[in-house]
Amino acid sequence: MATKKKTAVEDRAALGRVLVVEDDAVLALAIEDALVHLGNAREVVICPSTAATMAELEKERPDAIILDVHLSDRDDGWAVAELVELLGPKRPRIVFSTGSPEEIPPGIAEMGPIFEKPYDPAELVAALADTGKTGFFARLRGRA
Repeated sequence: MATKKKTAVEDRAALGRVLVVEDDAVLALAIEDALVHLGNAREVVICPSTAATMAELEKERPDAIILDVHLSDRDDGWAVAELVELLGPKRPRIVFSTGSPEEIPPGIAEMGPIFEKPYDPAELVAALADTGKTGFFARLRGRA
């Protein structure tokens, strides 16, 4: 019996449940497509407002959040990042998506990579998938 060879997408670890906090519908759909096809996301939830984001955060904790910091209902989307920070040490990974990166407060900007619009959604997915964690032997090699 032949075994099925895994594709590159199937071989990568899944990103899990991802919230896309974005009020630009076209960009949100492009990000969703990249997350599903390039990031192997288990579930993508598009939240076009801060209110929708808060409702989703109450339902189930996401594994990652792509956060537009200027939404139609609020101009301080980084407040969501501040709330996520309170979820503890296993908080969701955050990637910021904005046309005005200089407006993100410095302490908040340190919480995750910042992508200035326009950007390639595939690059955003790659940054989200990169947890920065290395194995034991890789860490040992780094000390040499």
